Amino acid sequence: MCTAWIDSWNGVAHHLAQNVDVAIVAAADLPALRAHARKRGWDKLRLLSAGESSFKYDLGSEDAAGQQDSMISVFTLDQEGTVRHFYSVHPRLAHSIDTRGIDEYNPIWNVLDLTPQGRDDWDASLDYGTKVRAARH
Repeated sequence: MCTAWIDSWNGVAHHLAQNVDVAIVAAADLPALRAHARKRGWDKLRLLSAGESSFKYDLGSEDAAGQQDSMISVFTLDQEGTVRHFYSVHPRLAHSIDTRGIDEYNPIWNVLDLTPQGRDDWDASLDYGTKVRAARH
């Protein structure tokens, strides 16, 4: 799901840049993150590595065992130039509902909702291979 978000956000980054600064912070080290970004075509977003820092843990997107979870965080810059945490949110509607809620942050589901078959059983993947979805009437 994170890769699908970043794919989408990369496509609208030039629009977002008119109003906000966007950075993607990942646990991966910078060389691995850059290699993945080149492979995915992410060329419009600032990518940062949290590396060995406690950044992801401090924000709640990593637990004490190092398990990762998606999160969107917003920071502001106050009048003195200090960066302040504004809020963070996990993209799910409830702990028991794993993926719903993610759609609020990614246009893929909104477009699928416009079609006769809707979302059906579609789920994000790192590799769709050569599978072609049959047209439905």
